[in-house]
Amino acid sequence: MIYRQSRASAERVVDTASVIRTQQSLICAVSMVVLAVAGLVVAAPANAAPSGWRYTMVAFSNASDRDMDVYQSGDGTRFQVLRQSAYRPPAGRVRDASIFRNSDGLYYITYTTAAGANIGFARSADRVHWTPIGNYPVPLCCALLPGTGDGKGLLGSSSGPGSSGSAGSSDGPSLSPFTTKAWAPEWFVEGGRVNVILSMSTGGGFVPYLMTALEPGLRLWTPPVPLIGIGADHIDTTVVKVGGTYHAFTKNETRKVIQHAVSSSLIGPYRFVAPGNWGTYVEGPAVVQLPSGAWRMYLDAYRRGRHLYSDSRDGLRTWTPVKELPGLSGIARHVGVMREPA
Repeated sequence: MIYRQSRASAERVVDTASVIRTQQSLICAVSMVVLAVAGLVVAAPANAAPSGWRYTMVAFSNASDRDMDVYQSGDGTRFQVLRQSAYRPPAGRVRDASIFRNSDGLYYITYTTAAGANIGFARSADRVHWTPIGNYPVPLCCALLPGTGDGKGLLGSSSGPGSSGSAGSSDGPSLSPFTTKAWAPEWFVEGGRVNVILSMSTGGGFVPYLMTALEPGLRLWTPPVPLIGIGADHIDTTVVKVGGTYHAFTKNETRKVIQHAVSSSLIGPYRFVAPGNWGTYVEGPAVVQLPSGAWRMYLDAYRRGRHLYSDSRDGLRTWTPVKELPGLSGIARHVGVMREPA
């Protein structure tokens, strides 16, 4: 038997087939998008930087001040180990490390060797494998500057031999022209000029000084000059610039607190302003900008074995209460933190 189909019925069949084909195409397209997104999610590493920034942290640990560990983060809060014991200098310690990326594309650290008036330098192409550059002997510089005594301080040493927490606390004039300690060096880079801010002593209270690199390899430096206005008995000084203002954060070794000073010039004169409520027995401030534009300070609460942080959302004028940095308390000591595009 032959069945005949009317023209209207045929058109309905054609229309139905077209709808089915359209639905199938949409389902296929959606499936491809879902699979692509899923592939991206699976492919993204745990320490990816969705913010567009990558944060690198360098630190010695409670277990060893002869080895430097390297961590990284995408948000400045959750750090994961990139390499433990990534660098051990040929001799001496590697405390209080500071890191930056130079114009040659290489990463550089400077650190406390705890071997007299020397600071150490090393470089890396990948933040994992490091090559020592060597120790730099700080030249004699400090006759008649504030700071005398035996280097133990009125309150004693806070963190043991070689620590940045054991500066002297006398503030009379030094009669010695010889630098006996050079600790806690920090990078400060501006307009292509690479500087190191370091804490120096002739046997007593520490004073912050500035040296400027004279050549790209960072092997030759200007004589150190003091940051004006901060004065004796201050250690662990780090500087950031916001707008036209230089902000220095420094540990008052007598009071065991972090102070905040500002200046319109890197060399000073600095004047002290109201600090955040960061507590006592904290040291090693490291300050970096977050993806949101806010600023974050990392602090080593060395007596409690905790690493803390505090944020400023108004250009370093006010600060949030301190919080504990997840995963690093009791492990990382006196960190250095750098951010760069991911």
